[in-house]
Amino acid sequence: MSAPWTATALTLFPDMFPGPLGQSLAGKALKNGLWALETLDIRDYAEGRHRQVDDTPAGGGPGMVMRVDVLARAIDAARANGPANRPVLYLSPRGEKFAQTFARDLTAGPGAIFVCGRFEGVDERIFASRDVKELSLGDFVLSGGELAALAVIDACVRLLPGVMGEAASQTHESFEDGLLEYPHYTRPQVFEGLEIPSVLTGGHHEKIGAWRKAEAEKITQTRRPDLWAAYLASRKTRPTDDGRKDIP
Repeated sequence: MSAPWTATALTLFPDMFPGPLGQSLAGKALKNGLWALETLDIRDYAEGRHRQVDDTPAGGGPGMVMRVDVLARAIDAARANGPANRPVLYLSPRGEKFAQTFARDLTAGPGAIFVCGRFEGVDERIFASRDVKELSLGDFVLSGGELAALAVIDACVRLLPGVMGEAASQTHESFEDGLLEYPHYTRPQVFEGLEIPSVLTGGHHEKIGAWRKAEAEKITQTRRPDLWAAYLASRKTRPTDDGRKDIP
């Protein structure tokens, strides 16, 4: 039996895991063996009596920098103990912006190793020496990479086979077709004068589908012009059923 999709977190704070990943869908899937989570304490790979993992930045400046030799040993240990060919990801504002497409690609493999930085950052040489890729959640700064790693892992785990109760749920989520998700409603029918759109209660599935598509397009165009432009571009090059290009 092949090993499950495995996430390994290299961190100075292993008690932060599994955290929210131990709850809800991810937690149930973890208990059922649909995926695996490992944590390695970076400090275990430091040497000397004080197990120092950081040092002052070369050239001067504020803060401390995580040492390349310590991180390299931790990464080597993670690679040796888990599935082969897993990418090593360092959570950093400098990295490629994380997106749903990245999550899908990541879940298609055996898992990933997540390097959770602290202090001012890590020694730059770790990227070339251990083929580490930088990955960003967005244009903001966190106290450490652990929260970002938890978010990325959660986004991946929910895509794994058997994790979500309804396979169809994924196909209607934001980003799955290049659009943000359409609005949702449920009972009561009327709340403080606000009604559920009548098309959703009429029982006509084609009309419901058309309404949802139109609403998703409207929301995407208004809130995410970048996604809307990419969506229009993809439609211009996407073949239709009869082989023609779908040009709006």
